[in-house]
Amino acid sequence: MNKITIAIDGYSSCGKSTLAKALAQRLGYTYIDSGAMYRAVTLYFLRHGIAVEDAQRVKSALGEIQIRFDLANRTLLNGELVESEIREMRVSNYVSEVAAVPEVRRAMVAQQQEMGSEKGIVMDGRDIGTVVFPRAELKIFLTAAAQIRTKRRYDELQAKGVPATLEDIAQNLQHRDHIDSTREDSPLRKAADAVVIDNTSLDRDAQLQQAIALARQAGAA
Repeated sequence: MNKITIAIDGYSSCGKSTLAKALAQRLGYTYIDSGAMYRAVTLYFLRHGIAVEDAQRVKSALGEIQIRFDLANRTLLNGELVESEIREMRVSNYVSEVAAVPEVRRAMVAQQQEMGSEKGIVMDGRDIGTVVFPRAELKIFLTAAAQIRTKRRYDELQAKGVPATLEDIAQNLQHRDHIDSTREDSPLRKAADAVVIDNTSLDRDAQLQQAIALARQAGAA
């Protein structure tokens, strides 16, 4: 069977993880949530009071952090299941600052590339098609209107019992978009050869069908 690498990038709360998980399941591929990795690093920093400006402590901490995923694609931080905790607003409010640190990005990219070395993977994030897997056979750039992204994020948090307001979420997404797009190291941008899917008016099945068709065209078996 011919297996390929699929990179899905886009702004916060566009549904990248939802699409990536569904696509990986349909193709029988491995799904890797790169965003969860940066959230896990952020959680570690918050727990240990590590400021992103403290280069020495950041470097030391990265040597102590190992991130993996269990069989249910849940995030493990040094063996501890942290899937719920990394989705809290306190992590969301700080993750873009942490992810903008060059040392953090290099450490996570190295782990991501190791995980995806054998192809047959779907990975989503912000720099997957431009930095992590620039030679991926299929690159998708997912986008959606800001108000739609805000509502989706609100519904997601409500379903998990996490308190948040639409205003707080809108401000958080705007803040994260700005940092992600303007950071010096691996900024969020569409790869030149990426296919854009705007899912503002698409339901999950419709966007999945588009992605499956693109994957088949790119040679996925």
